[in-house]
Amino acid sequence: MNLRVQIQDDHHSRLSSQYRLLTLLSISSVMLLAMSLPAKADESIQGHTDMAYVPFSMSVIGIDKEKPTLKSQKGKTPTLYDRRMSMPWSRAAFHDEGPSHWVVIDAYLIDKFEVSNKKYETFLKATEHPAPAYWDDPRLNKPEQPVVGVNYLDATTYCKWEGKRLPTESEWERAARGPDGNKYPWRNTLDSSKANYGKRHDATMPVDSLPQGVSAFGLHHMAGNVFEWVQDWYDPNFYKKAPHPVNTNGPSKPIWLGGTGTYVDRLTTGAKRVIRGGSWIAAEASITATHRFWNNPMNNSYGVGLGFRCATSASQAVIDEVRSLTIKAMKHMGEDKYKAAKIDIEKALELDPTNKELIQMKSIL
Repeated sequence: MNLRVQIQDDHHSRLSSQYRLLTLLSISSVMLLAMSLPAKADESIQGHTDMAYVPFSMSVIGIDKEKPTLKSQKGKTPTLYDRRMSMPWSRAAFHDEGPSHWVVIDAYLIDKFEVSNKKYETFLKATEHPAPAYWDDPRLNKPEQPVVGVNYLDATTYCKWEGKRLPTESEWERAARGPDGNKYPWRNTLDSSKANYGKRHDATMPVDSLPQGVSAFGLHHMAGNVFEWVQDWYDPNFYKKAPHPVNTNGPSKPIWLGGTGTYVDRLTTGAKRVIRGGSWIAAEASITATHRFWNNPMNNSYGVGLGFRCATSASQAVIDEVRSLTIKAMKHMGEDKYKAAKIDIEKALELDPTNKELIQMKSIL
């Protein structure tokens, strides 16, 4: 009997230690969230149920063409800044995709789905904005399909009408790659069943289709379906220009291209905006999460696969909501109210699905 009590005490002691560790980890997470308040708060999560919350974090952007080597000086152990062995690399990467580098990105919300024809039609009726190209194309104009044939002005006007904005290139890439810096939204190996590209389907697919191909943050079609406009001006050498570690917004002014691109059609000169993600007609190489391409901001087509999704900076209300739910969960755990704690954690994970501390807390429960 005494032995059983001792075993139970040891078991509870281990659980208590785990709980204290998780509490410390969660407090650290809360502190990071509190420190990441943006300069200007937008709307709260309320009314944005079709958006994913991407928390403040360091993120790897870009990909190296060759595997980074571990360098040391005078026999010394390499420092963190010398170590780039963990950086992603691919010999198939184009010249403008690297070098890979770290950036710090404040918390933000981004649409889980590309803007659909149904949503865009509501916008057209409310604003009398001109209809996009291919609006009458029966292959592409079903309500659940993504709107195509929009130029940069169309996309920014729509996002502004919704109280949002286009994502930056760094925000788009972080949302596509997830916290582990994946090559594809789903992981690191190409799976043709998880993306609509290379004319494998007759046209674009519904914006909420292929759930098996979503990114870690729950975003659909970050690979294929339609190329997506982002905020940034395109500069093929931008990733080579350092430093740009915090909330990278791309070049401050347009770069005039003239024979600087990888593809033949990049010989067209002019100022370009970045488009991301590949499309239903685009090649396999274009659907990686690191692939960068461009289009003239007034051009409304890349074939018949050019659309967008919107984003917005996370408000203090959203960050506070995650923090409040985490603190409530810890309090309930301290009071042995595990069902209530689990509910709190699950609500927090709906907003912040990749938060490792919250995931650990849930696994204990």
